[in-house]
Amino acid sequence: MKRLFNSLGERLNKISSLKLTLLAVLSALIVGAFIIVISDVDNLRDGDIIGALSTVGSAYWALVVGSFGSLRAISNTINSSTPLILCGVSVAIAFKAGLFNIGATGQMLAGGMTALWVGFAMDGPGYIQVPLAIIAGAVGGAIFGAIPGILKARTGAHEVITTIMLNNIAAFLILWLLKTDLFQREDRTDPISKLVSTEGRLPRLFGFLDGRADLIAHIGFLIAIAAVLAYWWFLKNSTTGFEFRAYGLNADAATYAGMHVKRLTVLSMMFAGGFAGLAGAAELLGTYGYASTNFAGNIGFDAIAIALLGQSSPLGTFVAAILFGALQAGGRQMQTNSDVPIDLIIVLRALIVMFIAAPLLVKTIWRTKNASITAGQTFRGWGS
Repeated sequence: MKRLFNSLGERLNKISSLKLTLLAVLSALIVGAFIIVISDVDNLRDGDIIGALSTVGSAYWALVVGSFGSLRAISNTINSSTPLILCGVSVAIAFKAGLFNIGATGQMLAGGMTALWVGFAMDGPGYIQVPLAIIAGAVGGAIFGAIPGILKARTGAHEVITTIMLNNIAAFLILWLLKTDLFQREDRTDPISKLVSTEGRLPRLFGFLDGRADLIAHIGFLIAIAAVLAYWWFLKNSTTGFEFRAYGLNADAATYAGMHVKRLTVLSMMFAGGFAGLAGAAELLGTYGYASTNFAGNIGFDAIAIALLGQSSPLGTFVAAILFGALQAGGRQMQTNSDVPIDLIIVLRALIVMFIAAPLLVKTIWRTKNASITAGQTFRGWGS
């Protein structure tokens, strides 16, 4: 009976946290609509409030159509979501262990360059070269992610500081590597890498449709789904996953229970780096086929918002990454159809994160009484 009540309580808590998340997204969309209205100077000057409101409707409808309105739009959404899913899992698994992995960008760069080297240096059949390149990307990211874990476990250095610094180190290391003979393309003087061989490229997800070169999604999306499933299994069915969750909820209790917290610190950051490395491998082997200095973009930092929005759960992180990928893919259509700047997408992302980070504000706005404000996994403070 006690187990039944505990299970029922957990389900009610999940429902409440989901309600809070949906209200946070809805609040962001409403504020975004208000921004569109007040920026529609032409209609407001003429006193046409209905026209300004119709701009909101056309902008959001264009956003939906640009994300899911056609097979090409779906392909673009999938392509944008793939690295976000993998980096989101990277940040989420660190959150579960009570750590704040800001270094997903650097780990993505490290894993991407490792996979890239296998992609152009090897000469073999694709069914061997592609898996090796993917594994190399995960290993490269894991090694780079283990560095802040070791520093925290051995010296107590906070992972926020070390991962930020390692992001910079990775960026300048990539810049140097792209100017070396090993990586730089032969006919170029700018920092750009050699092309991945045809056998080393990730196959297109819709490759069975002949003549559709515009469908750019690749099987990296399937790798991302596999990563989410692995993350779910790890948390629910493995001893180490249970220790991660216990360590993240209460480090002192985990220590008293006999868990090796230093080992958990290193492992959590290593796993986080491995997932981010997979994101880098997917981008270079699937989307670009080569590396430039900024191929990671803002994906690593967007992943922090995704993990927060998804409350570090496997399904929540996946859905949040799809949402952010859809916003990115549909933003261009929105700008073309309704003349609303694509910068609104950045504003919407920031608003979503703001409302997620301020659950009491959401509860006050919507007058909810039972929404949970503790469902999301967070990291420990500076003194830990």
